[in-house]
Amino acid sequence: MAVVSTMSNHFKYMNMKKEIDFSADEFRMILMQDSFTFDKRTHATYLNVSGEEIPTGNGYTARGIALLSGEFTEDDVNDKGSMIWSYNPTWTASGGSIGPAGAAVIFDETSSDDTVVGVIDFDADYTATEGLSIQVMSGEVALA
Repeated sequence: MAVVSTMSNHFKYMNMKKEIDFSADEFRMILMQDSFTFDKRTHATYLNVSGEEIPTGNGYTARGIALLSGEFTEDDVNDKGSMIWSYNPTWTASGGSIGPAGAAVIFDETSSDDTVVGVIDFDADYTATEGLSIQVMSGEVALA
């Protein structure tokens, strides 16, 4: 299998209602425990997933890392529009290990309910031991 990303149904709804503003809102990425399984129907808000977020400690802080420096793209070859964050969130273990993490969730911290955009399922579990890092490369939300 491979890395798989899935959008939440609530994100699609909030986007259609113009409650999500990619040009102004603050998006965050959080790491999820290895037991987490994303459900696009019920994992609508940060509150719905926070119980399975990696616990604060050893270089990880609840509510994750802000995604900065986004860029909009129009892809007429693959018929999609995208928001691509050039910032690669990185968590470095200090004082112990971070993980195991099996996925990352992106949510909109500026929306009225902290809407979950979706999940990136790593298809493997990762643990960063003392001095090592977990890094997620080039987050992208694509609407096709």
